[in-house]
Amino acid sequence: MHDNPGRVAGLWYLLIVLLGPLRLIYIPSKLFVKGNATATVSNIAAHQWLFRAGIVSDLIGGVVLVLLVLAFYRLFRGVDQNLAVQVVIFGGIMPALLYFISVVGDIAALAITRGIDFLSVFSKPQLDALAMFLLVLRDHQYTAAEILWGVWLFPLGILTYKSRFMPRFLGIWLILGGLSYVALSLTAVMFPAYQDKVFKISQPAMFGEIALMLWLLIKGARPSSQAGSART
Repeated sequence: MHDNPGRVAGLWYLLIVLLGPLRLIYIPSKLFVKGNATATVSNIAAHQWLFRAGIVSDLIGGVVLVLLVLAFYRLFRGVDQNLAVQVVIFGGIMPALLYFISVVGDIAALAITRGIDFLSVFSKPQLDALAMFLLVLRDHQYTAAEILWGVWLFPLGILTYKSRFMPRFLGIWLILGGLSYVALSLTAVMFPAYQDKVFKISQPAMFGEIALMLWLLIKGARPSSQAGSART
């Protein structure tokens, strides 16, 4: 395993894929009621451990994301160190910071649902609205994060294409996925009514990351120098 940095990166990628849907998809579908702050707060209060699990998954996800991009740096630094550093910055450090910032909002929303003495000057509907605002604010953080989810795929895709120890089609697929995320983020800001339509159109391009993860897990990857020394 240690002599195959591609497989190490694949394992970290798998962990990200397993953790992500909990807070991104499952918890919102189970607890959040669109346009109804009171019902949403009641659901969070009744299922606090599920909501807390989402917070923990984000904390772990932020750490794992940094470990993932460091594994990619190890894999691709011999191809182009400048691009490999961009992968670390845009794909690891910056989005990980957004993970932790988002957690602060979730913890604040949870605290409001549990009741805080110094907020007793506000009425229950006002507190519910404040908690809902914090949760909605997180959606806007996703819009910002989507730019990073896209931008980091450009250097990663170029590195994959240039590497000669990874299939070139994966590199092209990753770049298309990067364009899709950037388009989705900009659409959310400029033309929000078309966001769902852009998402449906761009979804196939986003599967490039899943294809990369599966390739790394199944086939692994070694820089050319390591592959040559492994055969001797």
